[in-house]
Amino acid sequence: MSTNSFDERAATWDDDPAHVERAGAVADAIRSALPLGTSVRMLEYGAGTGLVSRALRDTVGPLTMADTSAGMRDVMRDKVAAGVISDARIWDVDLAAGPVGAVEDQFDLIVTVLTLHHIPDLEVVLANFAALVAGGGHVAIVDLDEEDGSFHPEGFDGHHGFSHAALAAKLEQAGFTDVTFRPCHHIMRHGHRYGLFLATASAPTT
Repeated sequence: MSTNSFDERAATWDDDPAHVERAGAVADAIRSALPLGTSVRMLEYGAGTGLVSRALRDTVGPLTMADTSAGMRDVMRDKVAAGVISDARIWDVDLAAGPVGAVEDQFDLIVTVLTLHHIPDLEVVLANFAALVAGGGHVAIVDLDEEDGSFHPEGFDGHHGFSHAALAAKLEQAGFTDVTFRPCHHIMRHGHRYGLFLATASAPTT
């Protein structure tokens, strides 16, 4: 799905109760899998309208939300301005575009939900995650289990879900350790049930 398509859908994204339900289930899964707290600096990459960040807001500390869709960022800004998501920064960055280089921003947790399957070259974005996660921090990736290509329309150039073993290998190549997968939620589409996983991994302590 193109960024323009997400721009067009941003204003009504939260009207779909399935999106809200999924965000709550994802937040619950992350809370169960990882140690959180008000000192945890969190980045949600591909945050959309901020539904997952909102669901986690009371259990993390400094919050940054990033999305490549200007429409989605506008909705997030409106939520922050209205106090729906308190005290959060909106970040316009494309971590799939190239290496971030030397950065001052460091996070204890990077969350990304249904974003990576849209990115053909995972090595770049995972390397950037590794650069941004502080030693001892974590990534939490929620995405599609490997599927038969029916989830997206013909012509989709991303990934048809992920083999857990293949994604684990890419995370380890990027420098992460303790990669763990667990079932998270599902999406019903066209009468089919598509499973979602939560993958967590640790950044080495330095």
